[in-house]
Amino acid sequence: MLKDDENILIDGAQKMGINLYKEQIKKFSRFLELLVQWNQKINLTSLKTPREIIIKHFLDSISCVKVINKYSDTEGINIIDVGAGAGFPGMPIKIICPSIRLSLLEARKKKAVFLEKIIGEMNFQQVEILNGRAETFGKSEDYRERYDIAISRAVARLNVLSEYCLPLVRVGGLFVAQKGRSYKEETEKSLKTVQVLGGELIGVENVLIPFINQERYLLVIKKIKDTPSEYPRKLGLPQKRPLYF
Repeated sequence: MLKDDENILIDGAQKMGINLYKEQIKKFSRFLELLVQWNQKINLTSLKTPREIIIKHFLDSISCVKVINKYSDTEGINIIDVGAGAGFPGMPIKIICPSIRLSLLEARKKKAVFLEKIIGEMNFQQVEILNGRAETFGKSEDYRERYDIAISRAVARLNVLSEYCLPLVRVGGLFVAQKGRSYKEETEKSLKTVQVLGGELIGVENVLIPFINQERYLLVIKKIKDTPSEYPRKLGLPQKRPLYF
């Protein structure tokens, strides 16, 4: 990572109240290097420059940490990133909070292979790659209602995303959804669905991403009761026929 890019990462994290250690900066630098290399072979991100990646992927993901810390103790907790793609926001969260146990759920095989490569290269401990669909893992006894926190970024609208994520969260745990400016209308249309799936909206946190002045809204949903056994529905149905109550 060039010095100018490193300074953007350090300054941006500081603006969000997070001071990075040397080892963390090294991990972000290696992650960036691998992401740029692999992006020439498979489509991991549409962002091309290190600066774009640092701001729109790394810092955007880091914005989740302070919100998670506000609602939960991160020490040793079990987090699942649903629709992890190239590892966002899960991997930056792991770099900042190394004690968490992290599962990265990604349906596309090529991206799952990239995530495996990242874990090996960076010697991450307690990180698991789940290659498959949220509907499948949400029905599995090994994964259903196992996680303290489910988090997702730019995967689907909130009613669809809730059917993917809430079945994976234990009662008392959290589902955190990263959203843009249209969050309000989306949330209003999805609140009843969230309730049916066992959740309750307990907070909306506004975060400003440094250097681009883009606002993010992190919706914090607490799991207050078991998700009914019929959810998630069969593969593809949450997206094809979204729940509206």
